[in-house]
Amino acid sequence: MTQKSRRRGFLASNEGVKKLQSRMNEKGYTQEELATQADVSIDQVKRLLNPHWGYKVQRDAIEKIAHALDLAPTDIVASHEWYPPQRNLEPEQIRTNWNINRVHSARVFISHCIQEPDFSVAQQISESLKADGKRVFLKKENETDWRHRFDEELEQCDCLVFLLSPQASVSEMVTEGIRRARDLQTARPNRKLQIVPIHIGESKTLNHDLRGYLQGVQAWEWRTPTDTPKLVQVIINLLAGDQVQVKDKPLEALSAVSPLPIVIAEERPLPVAEPELPVGQVGLASAFYIERPPIETRCYQEVLQPGALIRIKAPRQMGKTSLMARILYQAREQGCRTVTLSFQLASSEVFTSLDRFLRWFCACIGQSLRLPNQLADYWDDIFDSSYNTTTYFEDYLLAKTDNCVAIGLDEVDRIFSYPEIANDFFGLLRAWYEKAKYGDYSSDIWKKLRLVVVHSTEVYIPMNINQSPFNVGLAIDLPEFSLEQVKDLAQRHRLDWETDHIQQLMNLVGGQPYLVRLAMYHITHNDITLAQLLQTAPTEAGPYSDHLRRHLWNLEQYPELGAAFSEVVATNKPVELKPTLAFKLYSMGMVKKEGNHVIPRCDLYRQYFQQRLPFTDMET
Repeated sequence: MTQKSRRRGFLASNEGVKKLQSRMNEKGYTQEELATQADVSIDQVKRLLNPHWGYKVQRDAIEKIAHALDLAPTDIVASHEWYPPQRNLEPEQIRTNWNINRVHSARVFISHCIQEPDFSVAQQISESLKADGKRVFLKKENETDWRHRFDEELEQCDCLVFLLSPQASVSEMVTEGIRRARDLQTARPNRKLQIVPIHIGESKTLNHDLRGYLQGVQAWEWRTPTDTPKLVQVIINLLAGDQVQVKDKPLEALSAVSPLPIVIAEERPLPVAEPELPVGQVGLASAFYIERPPIETRCYQEVLQPGALIRIKAPRQMGKTSLMARILYQAREQGCRTVTLSFQLASSEVFTSLDRFLRWFCACIGQSLRLPNQLADYWDDIFDSSYNTTTYFEDYLLAKTDNCVAIGLDEVDRIFSYPEIANDFFGLLRAWYEKAKYGDYSSDIWKKLRLVVVHSTEVYIPMNINQSPFNVGLAIDLPEFSLEQVKDLAQRHRLDWETDHIQQLMNLVGGQPYLVRLAMYHITHNDITLAQLLQTAPTEAGPYSDHLRRHLWNLEQYPELGAAFSEVVATNKPVELKPTLAFKLYSMGMVKKEGNHVIPRCDLYRQYFQQRLPFTDMET
């Protein structure tokens, strides 16, 4: 770039002025304070905010102002003006120059808790990256409502750093943030988003979904302040597209999918259950598992039947995955090979076509059975994908396995969003179920297959009744805990509660297993008393704040869903919603069904969302 082009001035775009004003408001800067922070004159700030005056602002001043506001210059000035045409250069050189500029001014977002040492580590990494010319978004210590900033920054950032302390590793908000980041990676293939998970301290415990989202992502560990500069270099190298090389003592690179220890009495309950129980640890895992008779007994008997199909339906965090894990454990104890597959963890690329989806499905099952991938030998373009999948199972996956094979399919709701895939895939499951009953030469093969299908909502896609797997087999609809079951759970937590104590908690959260367990965990560990919990539960200071914020974040992302739920919490009467909206809110665990109407699942949700969602005057 010539000296002349370096000195040329710019006017802010209309959108740029809006971003300047918005970010100044967020940071609480006056024009004078921004000038001081950016080390520019007040006149330059005023000119940038008032492009209609016609006075241009120099490039270096705009860069300083943008840096002070955690913005990119192209957030303020139109990109085609900021990067003028590069004449007399070969296309490859133009691309190289652009990449150099982009890497130098790359945007980095750091997600962290406000507790120590997370906060100090985040600040140190931020300052070092800024010194290298990077633009860094760092959550303020007192900034609690940063969901909108996160979504905005995620769209623009080049690198996302997650500091995974013990608290963050089990956070629903962190899990949701990483899920959105992985979706963006898929949606933005031409501008790779780097994700850098850093475990803080000794804890490497991740919930099941978080491990799945970080599958294949290199994780790192911070133990002492001497690791900080090394981690900064890791981030800089990744942004430059270099292989990560750290001088001196290498950092400990971790697998992001290391096995999760079974949760025992002293550990916080996880928002996502483990789909498999390790051999020899089922007793530990069962310490707080409350049975809902006769459901478990029926499922344990059914999974041993040739060609069995078990369907488990309940809203989110009601214990579906925990039940599936125990069913598969019982099958394994009786000699079955077991496989679990969660569709929630599949990349969106998997759902681009039926053929790609079924290939991925076959590969996952084969990998879990530790069988070599032989799709190329069995996939024949003359036949359709469903026929090839059936052949692959019948002639290879099931034929190569001496024992029965029990497959747990979790979060199948994800497939409902892709009707062109859903109809064929679910029709395939129904066909396999029927094949075990035909009595022909292949029936013995299909009798080896046992399916456990887990979903959160009603099947709202149109399906031929004779091709649907949702009207055959054993259907299980998991209920909430009863008062007696909550009392049993309290005793297992060594809480000497009277019935009225149990009723007070259930008046707030109902019999929702995760919310009940989370309350008892905090009370058992003297974090809070029952009276304090009842008072602070629907606030940001309460023990449910992380859980509630994730729900709010999802409702804000889908305004029609948020508007529907605001209608539900605005009245004490049951509300009739569009079926698809009612299904989605039910699957999220936010409403109960009363005929064709819905009500809030618990008073906790009513209290919290009445204060945060727009709604009409409350009816009595």
